[in-house]
Amino acid sequence: MSRSLDAQNRLQQLEAIIGTPATHLGLAEVLAGTLQRLREVMAVDTATVLRYQASGRQLVAFAAAGIEEEVHQGVRVPVGSGFAGTVALRRAPVILDHVDETTVVNSLLWERGLHSMLGVPMIAGSELVGVLHVGSVAPRQFGEADVATMQLLAERLALVIQVEALEENRTATMALQRSLLPSTLPEVPGLAFGARYVPGAETGLGGDWYDLFTLPGDRLGVVMGDVSGHGLDAAVIMGRLRSALRAYALDSESPAEVLAKLDRKANHFEHGAMATVAYGIIGPDREALTLSLAGHLPPVLALPGEAGRLVDAPADPPIGLTIGVPERRTTVLELPVDAVLAFYTDGLVERRDRPVDVGMAQLAATVRAGEPDRVCAQIMAAMIGNRAAQDDVALLAIRRRSVPAGS
Repeated sequence: MSRSLDAQNRLQQLEAIIGTPATHLGLAEVLAGTLQRLREVMAVDTATVLRYQASGRQLVAFAAAGIEEEVHQGVRVPVGSGFAGTVALRRAPVILDHVDETTVVNSLLWERGLHSMLGVPMIAGSELVGVLHVGSVAPRQFGEADVATMQLLAERLALVIQVEALEENRTATMALQRSLLPSTLPEVPGLAFGARYVPGAETGLGGDWYDLFTLPGDRLGVVMGDVSGHGLDAAVIMGRLRSALRAYALDSESPAEVLAKLDRKANHFEHGAMATVAYGIIGPDREALTLSLAGHLPPVLALPGEAGRLVDAPADPPIGLTIGVPERRTTVLELPVDAVLAFYTDGLVERRDRPVDVGMAQLAATVRAGEPDRVCAQIMAAMIGNRAAQDDVALLAIRRRSVPAGS
């Protein structure tokens, strides 16, 4: 009976601490109110939530009550260091009966005069979300009931923070994707363009991108790329690679040399990142495209009145995975008037129920010369249809037009 009463009391405490959700408040404000109620229910002087940042393996003060300066001053604690870092490393409750520079790394805690502290990990599923801790100025023995209440609250808050973090990631990724993908396709004499980008239904937004930019000498740079992974991290890497490639393109007339520089940059600054990239340059006469592939699937070329075919171009190593300086090669493709060239990412042709080669063959059979936007519509209808794409899909179609004399 006593265990049942203890559990009931803990649930009542938990409901009192959580309170009624305020939908008009942001996450930090909601947590601050929750921590203030936690102070009152547990009769403690401070309460803090630190969020875990996996990229730096550190905890960052996100919300606090009674010691708000932790948030205002951007307190950061490495996992494994001090009190909160130990809670995160062990993923288990930790109780302190004295607080000084030997037990905590955050000087604000002993400057606040805290004597006793209790911290618990915030875990959602198997994922570490952060650390929740409370402190008391007066000496205090935190008991099993206190630990149980804190663990229950930490589990609830971890789920709330995880959901919010996923939404933040998705929103930021969408904003970044929109800022980096061309909002409108350029008007270039002698060429017409069509494009599509669709996020994967299962993977969400990721690191697929296409790019078109003018170069000195009335040339045009054409890019199709795919960063491995999904979410904000992949999109951020995509943005950096896109910017770097544009800069290198201004300094070199060789697509292979541009990709070699991009590979060197990625290996030095983007450890662990991998991307496939197709980069080509269309000359001022629009008669040919000089192409280099870094692990990317070959584009499809469709001549007027003929079925499309996969371009015969060697796929050199992807960006970010090479050791040393691999040979990167270029292929020159003739572009007859009214010919269409289609670049794409693997999400268009890859499925769980078929090899990628089968999808590529189907794509080649689908592409026919015509207006680029219509070509894109036909490709999406044939390759995607009424089934949501499992992975990101980026598609770019380029058609060569005759250039009137004097233009």
